[in-house]
Amino acid sequence: MRVDVLAVGTELLLGQIIDTNSSWLGEHLAMHGLHSLSQVKVGDNIDRIVGHMERMLGEADAVIVCGGLGPTHDDLTREAIARVMGVDLHLDTDVADVIRHLFSSRGRTMPENNLRQAMVPAGATIIEQTRGTAPGLICPVDRVDGLTGVLYAVPGVPHEMRDMFHRAIAPDLLRRAGRSATIVSRTLRTWGESESGLDERLRGVITELDDVGNPTLAFLASGWEGLKVRLTAAGDDAGHASAVLAPWEQRIRDILGDQIFGTDEQTMESVVLDLLADRGWTLAVAESVTGGLVAGRLTAVPGASRVFRGGLVSYASEVKFDLLGVAPGPVVTADAAEAMAVGVCDRLGSDVGVALTGVAGPESQDGEGPGTLFVGIALPDTEGRRVRSIRLRMPGDRDMMRQLSVISALDFLRRDLLAHG
Repeated sequence: MRVDVLAVGTELLLGQIIDTNSSWLGEHLAMHGLHSLSQVKVGDNIDRIVGHMERMLGEADAVIVCGGLGPTHDDLTREAIARVMGVDLHLDTDVADVIRHLFSSRGRTMPENNLRQAMVPAGATIIEQTRGTAPGLICPVDRVDGLTGVLYAVPGVPHEMRDMFHRAIAPDLLRRAGRSATIVSRTLRTWGESESGLDERLRGVITELDDVGNPTLAFLASGWEGLKVRLTAAGDDAGHASAVLAPWEQRIRDILGDQIFGTDEQTMESVVLDLLADRGWTLAVAESVTGGLVAGRLTAVPGASRVFRGGLVSYASEVKFDLLGVAPGPVVTADAAEAMAVGVCDRLGSDVGVALTGVAGPESQDGEGPGTLFVGIALPDTEGRRVRSIRLRMPGDRDMMRQLSVISALDFLRRDLLAHG
């Protein structure tokens, strides 16, 4: 079954808002075994919205329309769908009562234009709102080929759209597709190799999967979230689908080894915190080039306080010298990174220290060009303390270099923890 996506809003075309909804829908449609072959953005013009809906329904079985369900004059998705369906809009009193209650429960007076969100095309089914004021819509449409297509309308607010997709749209799509199969996905998160490198190493598995057809494999490069290898299997139920998926997951694990740092919702920082917690060790970080990004990622993990003591942003060289005990001189060096790691342990009273120093650009520093990263780590050892460092080259612009430095530094610590038990 083909399901395409239409994102509505002039702000998307102007770049004022990034269209993350379409990419999210594409990923989750694929996870359900549904094909999305076209994703389009259109501004707030009813004739253009109608034209795109009609053209897309000429090729796809269903179209998910994101945005344009608000209360203002430029929210035109409801009117466009009614025109495509050839029906009138009517006030749904139940939806109107829900909207009034949402305002009154917050102690606010409802502007009358909010009742536009209770206008529903005749023949459409409501997707009840649980997180906002705008309901979603399921709208059957007679296509020119005599078949029945369907338009799904959801709010453009990402968390509202995702809730409606999981709660109503995905189940309805699978019912229309005549599929009772359960879909199970497993995402293996990797770091240390390029997407092309992973593809080359997994070429044999990929070729076999192409022949088998179930499960399927896809790569998803996700910046400092890692490079994801996603397996998706269909089965009669969750147990069957998991059994289909399991041997292929193991084959990939056998090939990639410790490049796989986590599974599904795990992150590099959550994995590192768990490894340290298992050992009863605390962690502190000293950051120069990343300016606090490592500490930010660590503290975003629930329960990080059981391990994470804190961090020092030692951006100026004098701070490295005065607070962390770095010897005066060049600071973008392996020696400086190691001294920073030891220094932050001593300053914050932690068992383990991680330090990052480097050059994000655009200028060079201490003889090192943009993209250079030195990571230092200090860990407990039988002889007191083990100190190590590594020099890495990060690709991309300033922002990318800093973000990739975070996951690379934590991965260096992860591998050391695994190697030394």
